Amino acid sequence: MDKLDDADYTASSYLLMVNLAEQLKLPFMQIQKQAELLSRVKVKDLSSIENSASYALQLIDNYLLGLKLNQQKLALEQEPVSVAAVLYDSGQLLSSLAKEYGVKLELNITGKYEPVMAHRQGLESAIVSLGSSLIEAISAQDKSKYTLQLATHRCRYGIVAGVYADNPELTANLLRQGRRLIGRARQPLVNLTYSAGAGIFVADSILNAMSLSLKASRHHRLYGLGAVMRGSSQLQLV
Repeated sequence: MDKLDDADYTASSYLLMVNLAEQLKLPFMQIQKQAELLSRVKVKDLSSIENSASYALQLIDNYLLGLKLNQQKLALEQEPVSVAAVLYDSGQLLSSLAKEYGVKLELNITGKYEPVMAHRQGLESAIVSLGSSLIEAISAQDKSKYTLQLATHRCRYGIVAGVYADNPELTANLLRQGRRLIGRARQPLVNLTYSAGAGIFVADSILNAMSLSLKASRHHRLYGLGAVMRGSSQLQLV
């Protein structure tokens, strides 16, 4: 995805806001239903409400970060970043949501890698946004077990950071379709998820601000979305 000019970015931001609003309806509807139940009976375990609210707020925070990065209101300071450490911290942030949806999170780091030059908060927010949408998506699959991997590995272009699952729908064509339909369809990634899939597009926006773009990726026979970084400020794609 090429760097956007001002007009294109304004239009893209509007479409993403529409998509995000559709996505946020789901967790807040869950909060509403849980609150209705609590008004009738006393329930000790409030984790479902807490996780739904946390998911919605995290998505909003990540979206706002993307806006600030793209508009350069937040200095895009790059620093040496361990991709493995970012994936670990992202997994911690996603653990409660994964448990709520019955998804097993795995950290797959094969080998040792040098730090890359990146905006750490931006990279982590992108991974968390991707992970949240894919947790929701794969939990709807017709399988007895759901597993999501946060993985890093080396490819010919550099060091990859991505989120992977056993879902062949995670393709370049799906991503292209979603970008065309964002803000115009309630379910722009209909073959992957019946929600708005906003986390994927939030990640796309954040990575774009970092001179990265989101692309389909493969790792250990799994399908996913991610980006590849060099050990410098020059970033390329999977």
